[in-house]
Amino acid sequence: MKNFDNSYLTAGIRFLAGIDEAGRGPLAGPVVAAAVIFSEDTYNPEINDSKKVSPKLREILFDWIMQSAVSVGIGIIDQNEIDKINILQAALKAMKIAAGKLKPQPDLLLIDGNKIFESKVKTIPVIKGDSKSFSIAAASIIAKVTRDRIMEKASLKEPQYLWHKNKGYGTREHIEAIKKFGYTSFHRKTFLTNILFNNK
Repeated sequence: MKNFDNSYLTAGIRFLAGIDEAGRGPLAGPVVAAAVIFSEDTYNPEINDSKKVSPKLREILFDWIMQSAVSVGIGIIDQNEIDKINILQAALKAMKIAAGKLKPQPDLLLIDGNKIFESKVKTIPVIKGDSKSFSIAAASIIAKVTRDRIMEKASLKEPQYLWHKNKGYGTREHIEAIKKFGYTSFHRKTFLTNILFNNK
């Protein structure tokens, strides 16, 4: 994974950033993106796609990334804006915000997936990038842990939806809670059409 990133480093590209997001699919909560720059020689063999890393290890790696990276940027788009501009545009906007917070500004952006946002910095989409690129994998961990913490905090206020467990995804228990208690201001209304319609 580190070799993948380093293969892009040339005389004109000193810093590259990996970018990924978490939370496109849930029924509630924000979409969170992260951007991470590492020095050429920084490596940790445990860094991987966040979906392949246990929650406990993700927390440990989160701290390691925050301490070891040259720079980390985080972008968050809440559920209200997701409803206004749609989840794809919200995810891309979160990524752009995350990239904009990086200091120094990178010379290249590697973005997980097949979509890119408009940027003055050269951008390259990398399909399944979180399993290929060290920096994208690290970004996936930062985004996932950040979002999970948001959902766990929200669950303290609305415990009936079990967000601390399902992180806002459409589990059976979460859907049943929506049907029983209704939706909250933390839910993505545009994601609930089928659930609410089928409840009539």
